[in-house]
Amino acid sequence: MSLHAELRGTGPRLVMVHGFTQTRRCWGPEVDALATDHELVLIDAPGHGRSADVVADLPTGAQLIIDQGADATYLGYSMGARFCLHAALSHPDRVRGLVLLGATAGIEDPIEREARHQQDLATAARIESEGLDAFLDGWLAQPLFAALPPERAFRAQRLENTVAGLQSSLEHAGTGSQAPSWHELHQLDMPALVLAGADDPKFSALAERLVAEIGVNATLARIEGAGHAAHLEQPERFLAAVQPWLADHAR
Repeated sequence: MSLHAELRGTGPRLVMVHGFTQTRRCWGPEVDALATDHELVLIDAPGHGRSADVVADLPTGAQLIIDQGADATYLGYSMGARFCLHAALSHPDRVRGLVLLGATAGIEDPIEREARHQQDLATAARIESEGLDAFLDGWLAQPLFAALPPERAFRAQRLENTVAGLQSSLEHAGTGSQAPSWHELHQLDMPALVLAGADDPKFSALAERLVAEIGVNATLARIEGAGHAAHLEQPERFLAAVQPWLADHAR
């Protein structure tokens, strides 16, 4: 079992893992910019794109991502950030640097976590009942993505996913199934950059806590004028935060 990936550019390796309902083709203009001085490994996460048939929970998916990316800096957005965080915790020798956008280390309260898991299962059932096309309309209409320009929503690319693949992703790797790892974050000693959109209060607060828990090797950056999908809403500001950090830390 392996994940599909595409390579772009030359230089220090940067593995990029997208968010839920996206694919490796849903990165914005930052891909061209980053490929000028990095070898990008653009991965289709488990249950997505050409990895739609791969069923994996977060630990298993993290292992598959490490198998594909090897020694590199890892950059993940939302679901992809959770995979990359697991990869860093389980394989600190392979993850040379860590960039997390819209990330969480899990829901600590077991009752809240189970409630989220049931919500994930309900969403998975809704994908089947509505069909992929209608589900994506509703998904992209959420307040979470209200500031996302239509041309950067990558709706056509998201339609390359499958109902079964997205269902398996929610059931096995949704936030409700994520074992909380806040107590482990102090073990991470690689350079880490934690980002959030300034207009995304939930994940801005989570970003602050991630940096505090990781320690002095972690840096916090907020992307002004952006919500959850900050890299797509404000790509220039995203690059302004990420590229200098990569220049200093990606090897």
